[in-house]
Amino acid sequence: MARYTLLRLLIFFATLMILWLVGLRQIPLLAVSAIVSAIISLVVLQGVREQFANQIDAKVKQRQARAEQHRTAEDDDE
Repeated sequence: MARYTLLRLLIFFATLMILWLVGLRQIPLLAVSAIVSAIISLVVLQGVREQFANQIDAKVKQRQARAEQHRTAEDDDE
């Protein structure tokens, strides 16, 4: 997750700098940078998001399997 956040920030600041060099200043600069960087991140960071989602899914499945083992062990004790 830290990697994704860092990449999002880098995209935002790169967009901010490019728009600043083009001549956009003050409040519109921040608003347009946020919108443009969000759109770019959706496309560019899709693989990173999917990888993170797969990691979370694997952890959830692992915890569910452990919980099921505990339930089965409790049933055997009775």
